[in-house]
Amino acid sequence: MFTGKIAMFLYGTLFGAAGLKLLASKDARKVYAQLTAAGLRCKDEVMRNVDEVQAACADILADAKQINAEREAADEAAFIEDAAGEEAAQA
Repeated sequence: MFTGKIAMFLYGTLFGAAGLKLLASKDARKVYAQLTAAGLRCKDEVMRNVDEVQAACADILADAKQINAEREAADEAAFIEDAAGEEAAQA
């Protein structure tokens, strides 16, 4: 039983050392560089989309403010007409 644990430890150590060698190889570095480059391209595309959405939202907000300003002006004009009509009725 004790020799089995020692053998397992040794196999794990060898496997780990081989894995580190494999991960540090030139081919692995090329793969890491390609994956990182792809990630950066993806980030740039996402940020471009975010900028487009923000611009669209700013346009929508400006339109909404304009609609509210027009509605407020119309309500104010209607209030003034109502007040003028009540004064004329009382006179």
